[in-house]
Amino acid sequence: MIPSAFDYAAPATVAEALGLLAAAGDDVKLLAGGQSLIPVMKLRLADPAMVIDLGRIGELSGVVDDGDALLIGAMTPHHRIATDPLVSAHVPLLALATATVADPQVRHRGTFGGALVHADPAGDLPAPVLAADATFILAGPGGERRVAAADFFQGYFTTAVAEGEILTHIRVPKYTGWGAHYEKFTRVSQQWSIVGVAAMVKVEGGTITEARIGLTNMASTPLRATAVEQALAGAPLTREAIAAACVHAAEGTDPASDLNGDAAYRRHLAVVLAKRAVIAAAGI
Repeated sequence: MIPSAFDYAAPATVAEALGLLAAAGDDVKLLAGGQSLIPVMKLRLADPAMVIDLGRIGELSGVVDDGDALLIGAMTPHHRIATDPLVSAHVPLLALATATVADPQVRHRGTFGGALVHADPAGDLPAPVLAADATFILAGPGGERRVAAADFFQGYFTTAVAEGEILTHIRVPKYTGWGAHYEKFTRVSQQWSIVGVAAMVKVEGGTITEARIGLTNMASTPLRATAVEQALAGAPLTREAIAAACVHAAEGTDPASDLNGDAAYRRHLAVVLAKRAVIAAAGI
């Protein structure tokens, strides 16, 4: 199928985009990379009267060193995140996770911010961003506001982005020197994650001093595996200690049951993948 007819605008600035968004009313969609929006428009599951293309707004793309954090433009393509030296040096978890998204074609067209606003619970980017305690920067009619990652994801395909707002940047604290790994399970290549685990580990003198663990597709939003994080803090750097901590990976989760596996299967996967991810992140 092809989409219904719609008006199209391609603003050059965020201010221009906000003006168009305000004038368009409710029946409007923002176009980032189009890897999620265009397919649903073709199926007529989305039928906007206007599409506002953000692709010409240069200020929304790129990775900038912002002191103790990286400032990532929402329109930055996945491929740039996966290969950017600043990301690899300071937040390697994002580079590793983004490199697993779909296929090269999607990674060159799809955007970091677009995937996060889409908020698919099976998407590979929300959990790493949550684990990293990122901050979302939104522009709207009332100016700029910032939302913590813990408050950004609100449900299936639902975020804190309000009507008339645009996600402009994601600010991610630096974790220089931390080990990182993203472990996901799929039945076939390039499928959505059945379960995924994002792990960051800080090791000092044979001890895990701090860990941050994010879970993909274990609820309607990404989750932090806080019980695992607490069990790992201060644990010796051994496979046995890591395995003992990761048995808590499924605590507090609410995974769905579908054709790819029931909730019990996903809880089992969370434990297995958490162990693999933390061991890889710790480098043992």
